[in-house]
Amino acid sequence: MQSSSYFSGIVKILENPKPQIFNGKIMSIQFRVLIPQTRRNKPSKIILLVFWGTLARDVTNYYQISDYILVEGYTALKTTKGKDSRIPNSEKGLITVLKVYPFLLKLANTRKKV
Repeated sequence: MQSSSYFSGIVKILENPKPQIFNGKIMSIQFRVLIPQTRRNKPSKIILLVFWGTLARDVTNYYQISDYILVEGYTALKTTKGKDSRIPNSEKGLITVLKVYPFLLKLANTRKKV
């Protein structure tokens, strides 16, 4: 069962994208991000972002680990059943991203030495 709603916020990229190709044409990438919390006693949340198509290609070309990006998309809570009855069900938060904007990017790799 999944429930969904719209999300807009700033996230920090934690890992390199994991690309997948569907039907030999459509590209999809997934990676974990951190949603920083500014309130006391509230831990930061780690969720999964999913990008499709040309947006996925752009993200792999322009963004890297430790960049902050502004994302807009639909959230879902995905429940995974355990393979064994002793393993409990787990829930993962994910966002299917529709729009992405740069917020704070690392400049280390963008400058060329002359």
